[in-house]
Amino acid sequence: MAYDFSKFKKVITGAEEWVKKEFQGIRTGQANPAILDGIQVESYGALVPISQIGSINTEGPRTLRVAPWDLTQSKEIEKAITVANLGVSVSVDDKGLRVNFPELTGETRKDIVKLAKERLEEGKKRIRMGRDDVMKDLQAKEKDGGLSKDDVFRHKNEVQKFVDEANKKFDELYAKKEKEILS
Repeated sequence: MAYDFSKFKKVITGAEEWVKKEFQGIRTGQANPAILDGIQVESYGALVPISQIGSINTEGPRTLRVAPWDLTQSKEIEKAITVANLGVSVSVDDKGLRVNFPELTGETRKDIVKLAKERLEEGKKRIRMGRDDVMKDLQAKEKDGGLSKDDVFRHKNEVQKFVDEANKKFDELYAKKEKEILS
């Protein structure tokens, strides 16, 4: 008898998207506009992402330019970036804001790699929790008589294959991010 893995596959996809988004937000030695994606700015009484109130461009290898469409928002954007504590310096000028990424020290790089590893483990934990839910469901269906022992065994192996594939993909993402941080 077939088992519907679509809910579990959604868990895997969601965890993968989460890990990718978290890795984008982790600072490397290079200026990356994605690091500002998670920052919310108070704009006309509502919290909105920076990308909705201005454009973000790279000016150099370690500098971003944030050009708000309404220059009166510059101070609010500066405040939001500063409060986010990204380890960057922000300066306001007549064109908007300049976000400077200082050179990373060896110690800082190790700390950032450690943060990336924590995000990786959180993603893997989400998948394990999804796997545990499927395993419990399979056990319940076996007790109810809906699935035979052979079916349950086969489905458990299938679930583990999904988990192994996802973990391999996560490890590849982590290896790529670690290389980015340490180079």
